[in-house]
Amino acid sequence: MALCVLRGSRFDLMRVAYLDCFSGISGDMFLGALVDAGVSPKLLEGTVAALDIGARLEVSRVVRGGISATKVDVYSHGEKDLPREVFWEQQGHGSHEHAHEHDKTNARQHEPGHRSSRAGMPAPHEHGRGLSEILGIIANSAISRTAKATAIRIFEALGEAEAEIHNTSIEKVHFHEVGAVDAMVDIVCAAVGAEALGVEEWVCSPLNVGGGTVECAHGTLPVPAPATLKLLKNAPVYSSGPKVELVTPTGAAIVKELTRRFDSFPSMKIEKAGYGAGSRDFPSHPNLLRLTIGEVEAALSAPADTVTVLEANLDDLSPQVLAYAMERLLGEGALDVFSAAVQMKKNRLGALLTVLAKPEDAERLAKVIFAETTTLGVRRREERRHTLARRWENVETHWGPVRIKIASMNGTVSNYAPEYEDCRHLAEENHVPLKAVLQEALQQYLRSKQSA
Repeated sequence: MALCVLRGSRFDLMRVAYLDCFSGISGDMFLGALVDAGVSPKLLEGTVAALDIGARLEVSRVVRGGISATKVDVYSHGEKDLPREVFWEQQGHGSHEHAHEHDKTNARQHEPGHRSSRAGMPAPHEHGRGLSEILGIIANSAISRTAKATAIRIFEALGEAEAEIHNTSIEKVHFHEVGAVDAMVDIVCAAVGAEALGVEEWVCSPLNVGGGTVECAHGTLPVPAPATLKLLKNAPVYSSGPKVELVTPTGAAIVKELTRRFDSFPSMKIEKAGYGAGSRDFPSHPNLLRLTIGEVEAALSAPADTVTVLEANLDDLSPQVLAYAMERLLGEGALDVFSAAVQMKKNRLGALLTVLAKPEDAERLAKVIFAETTTLGVRRREERRHTLARRWENVETHWGPVRIKIASMNGTVSNYAPEYEDCRHLAEENHVPLKAVLQEALQQYLRSKQSA
């Protein structure tokens, strides 16, 4: 939990997001809730275009249970997303398919020209995307490093769950060709949209998993499906309402990677709320995911968040290799990476590499340091820190949208800056100086505050 420090004050204000999963959660429902809560549809549409996988989004308003909500649909090569997410154990071997009826309507099975290998199942595809191929597409996309790291962790969680269920390695898990496109769009847009909200903590309600059974390639299985059940380990769940699948593997993976705790609705000053709609409209059950954004008070006596500091002294490493190692560490989810020039024994010039990490990521990042540098040892210690509350606002420049990172202390803005990656992308795309984009973004932000 991140806290901002204010001398002489007993309380901080912390911006949180609360997921009400009373009708479960799926990837498209999460995207709809993000848009309904204020995330720009253009940001998500640009994210899909950056993936360059032949997909697009369609955003619309619908009504579920008498409540107006946002519906987000994914189109792949002109076709609406599959009525299920599909995973293959291993390409060329028996497939394992989840029929997620909650978020992907079965109507396409009855449309003219839609081929089905059997009732309720799609026609087989000749090609599946391996996890390494999918992660490569995400790593090479024009989105922020933080969003890339989040999306990669979500996909890895999906792959690990499938691999464990089928007693195989994660490298052998393949995603159905069209299902992979749908999952990539949902997961990458979820990571980008969650970052754009700029909240400090995600909290989730207990999850309604639904009931009944789900049709898979190897027979009928009870809800939740095996991958969903694996991903929801240690999460509070229950079954209520319609006897259909309400939590999909993608939805479960998003919850697993974004949220840090499960709780009832927190005491907060509500800023906004958004509703994301599922495809089905149940007669007596609003098929919605509610996302509420607000500020909560956190006593300064509460513990600060803990970070792990990893350090290594390097005196025989090329600067180019060091730069690559630092980029790799950031891509793997490090909170921060930096180096400083130091003078080592025998008066040799060297570099001190420092990595800030979440405690749960420390072991994995230490392995990256050993793999990418020449160090023979990594020092490790735990430290406590206080951070300012942060959020994002979007501004429009002559060349396109730019996110502004805003830091605040007890609700008062103390600092703001344009997102460098956004500005660099616009500068390269439009062949203009980077400093011009930075200046324009700042001017637009200041103008918006003066007119507010």
